[in-house]
Amino acid sequence: MSLMRFNYRSQALGHYVDISVVFPTDEYSYYDISVPRKHHHDMPSLRGKIKAVYEPGMKFQTVYLIHGGGDDDTLTYRYTNAELYAQRNHVMLVTPDIANSFGVDTEYGVLYQTFLTEELPLLIQTLFASSPKREDNFIVGYAMGGNVALGTALARPDLYHTCVDISGGIGMTLDTALLKEELDGEHFRNFFYLFNAAFGESSDIENSRFDTYSIARAHKEKGDELCKFHIACGSKEFIRKRVEGDVRILKELGYDVNYICAEGYDHDFAMWDEYIRVALDELLPLKRAAVLPED
Repeated sequence: MSLMRFNYRSQALGHYVDISVVFPTDEYSYYDISVPRKHHHDMPSLRGKIKAVYEPGMKFQTVYLIHGGGDDDTLTYRYTNAELYAQRNHVMLVTPDIANSFGVDTEYGVLYQTFLTEELPLLIQTLFASSPKREDNFIVGYAMGGNVALGTALARPDLYHTCVDISGGIGMTLDTALLKEELDGEHFRNFFYLFNAAFGESSDIENSRFDTYSIARAHKEKGDELCKFHIACGSKEFIRKRVEGDVRILKELGYDVNYICAEGYDHDFAMWDEYIRVALDELLPLKRAAVLPED
């Protein structure tokens, strides 16, 4: 794989931000391997398996892989085998550092959802070999990032073909009443001030940018093309009830949603590594090949 950490000044965020970008370079060659060359170095495990030669204008399907709360863009790759799974599936991964933001345009003034849905895709598709077609773009997240993936895909179904929410149990939710209850409760007020700072007052949630239910219902009623959703949660996870509530509401709204209860898994990287693998190997409708110009 090729791993790059890209840093630039985001206009939406108002500060420099780090983005980890992964390309499946080990699967490609700069020359036709049917004509052997001396003194060229291929990994033994890949000899004879390289599927294509680099071609000017070729692009990759892209998975926006969103990290969890307390993590940054590097931890996903240090604690999971996401690079390996991306390589064998011929996809590009993009993980921005979104801090403990819940992926929303926060009440304290930093526009994380604008960054994720307007600035970041344009940047990635302009500067990197990322296919701009909706059918080639997906969003996946774990823990806080699962909620970010869920809420972002519901808000902007025009950007992503499929969303995979893994263990998403804090932040955006389709249960507006539950979000208001959390904002009014003592837990976040006493132990995680950023939650209330990000979402603001519970009395202002309904019909706001944080009212994910109303946003999802509006897209459905307008007949917009919607994402396919896969939502996974470990059977031992403390946020299981909240996750299953989102699944229930999505189904009631008529969304295409597949729920996976991962037996024996808890809210940790054993769950997240396995279901990043499942997402890339099984759930996402990947071409497992580069997107060539003639495509």
